[in-house]
Amino acid sequence: MTIASRLAERGITLPNAPAPAANYVPFVLDGNTLYVSGQISQGPDGLIKGRLGDNLTAEEGAAAAQRCAISLLAQVNAACNGDLSRLKRVIKLTGFVNSTADFTDQPKVINGASDFLVEILGDAGRHARSAVSAASLPLGVAVEIEGIFEISA
Repeated sequence: MTIASRLAERGITLPNAPAPAANYVPFVLDGNTLYVSGQISQGPDGLIKGRLGDNLTAEEGAAAAQRCAISLLAQVNAACNGDLSRLKRVIKLTGFVNSTADFTDQPKVINGASDFLVEILGDAGRHARSAVSAASLPLGVAVEIEGIFEISA
């Protein structure tokens, strides 16, 4: 089963790859390694804002992290000129969680992205990962995730 068919089976359509919000590029390809800039939590209705431990639960944060993973795949799709079959594996994710000082469930939040990628990609979605807290994130979003991927030429 292809990546596109797994997404379609779950009713997920990849959005257009989000444009950068500042002076950077959305991804850099170095050989077969694709570095994707941080993707902020946004859904069809706009930005997913809030602070974990304040006005968002870990479950809501995990849903926001899943939206970041969808944006990451959209960037991979753009880098592969629309051919997601070139995606070989997820190497590493770094997740940033907008949270209060006493919030300690950052890994549960970023699991929203990790679980989604494994669900869609199988073993190729398993990856190394960091999940850290941030005092604030751009535009007040709940989550931002960057990724490193291996793609075929």
